[in-house]
Amino acid sequence: MAKRQSKKGALWKDIPDEHDFLAAFNYLSLICSEAVAQSLVGSLREAPTSTRKAEELLRASGLPLVGKADFHVWSEMEKISKGILLSPVLVVRGSMKENMSLVIADGYHRICASCQVDGNEDIPLRIVEPLFA
Repeated sequence: MAKRQSKKGALWKDIPDEHDFLAAFNYLSLICSEAVAQSLVGSLREAPTSTRKAEELLRASGLPLVGKADFHVWSEMEKISKGILLSPVLVVRGSMKENMSLVIADGYHRICASCQVDGNEDIPLRIVEPLFA
């Protein structure tokens, strides 16, 4: 399995875990129709893995940095400290035209944990274009 290592030791997989796609669907189906959510997840499965800076992902999403006191962030930080591979995040690109922020479909806590270690971290992700339906 291919992996990416950050300057400070976080290890990242190149391919998301299967359960991440289900988590992405569960989240997306709360903010769009199930048909659109299914289509977005299908696109995320096929999208190439690229990277973006952790702090830029948070800025584009408009979401706050959650600290290590949060159980999920703490859990991801524990994985980082133990050298456990983290799964790439799954996102839907924002749209200035539609006044829509980046949507983190899965991986918000991994981004926050990574920011705690190094805010300039390159985060592997899969990103797809939004569907307006």
